[in-house]
Amino acid sequence: MRFDVITLFPELFAPFLASGVTRRAFETGQVEVVLWNPRDFAEGNYRRVDDRPFGGGPGMVMMAEPLSACLDAALAARGGAAPVVLFSPAGESLRHAAVEGWAAGEGAVLVCGRYEGIDQRFIETRVTHQISLGDFVLSGGEIPAMALLDAVARLQPGVLGDQASHIEDSFNPALDGLLDCPHYTRPEQWRGQGVPDVLMSGHHAQIERWRREQRLLATQQSRPELVDAARASGRLTPADENALRKKL
Repeated sequence: MRFDVITLFPELFAPFLASGVTRRAFETGQVEVVLWNPRDFAEGNYRRVDDRPFGGGPGMVMMAEPLSACLDAALAARGGAAPVVLFSPAGESLRHAAVEGWAAGEGAVLVCGRYEGIDQRFIETRVTHQISLGDFVLSGGEIPAMALLDAVARLQPGVLGDQASHIEDSFNPALDGLLDCPHYTRPEQWRGQGVPDVLMSGHHAQIERWRREQRLLATQQSRPELVDAARASGRLTPADENALRKKL
């Protein structure tokens, strides 16, 4: 798959693409990333990509024409149409199901806005999807773009050291959309705190039951709506319900 990223700061992506376990996806080309700077498509000696907003107000607005010309070049290099994603507070919150969809697709063009915003005419005529990381504002779309690329990359075969790792991630359908359970490693005692006995027992069935209960309890405490969704879809067993009732 291929992601073309339109950004005024392509240098921000260099360490991200070369660091961590997900770099395997980028180095092997499983997830190809091509960076485009709209300033290269701006006119005039100063290569302006922004201007003051009509109607007044603070900040600057990214101009439609440099972005549109940059997008045309990216689409031409891809060889055809592709989803055009803008990271925006108006977008739908990014969730695991959407990440799985992007991870199974052919990629997209990611538009990283800056300044006060982007000319609305570009959004209405060129953008096909809008994505938000949550109810807060960042200085630009680069961090959300990296978040999507990272989430997509780690789902590619062979990227993680253990392919089962992402199956046990929070929100994964394999865990019925619940949060993950607590994890422990050496030493067995750390600052007076031990490891739950069941994890030291070697009894795999009991360990799996404990982990299931911990996922349920953690989710009920922090994200009860996820437990409600699992219950509504019939994914909770009588044993699950008993575990929840015992902790009420």
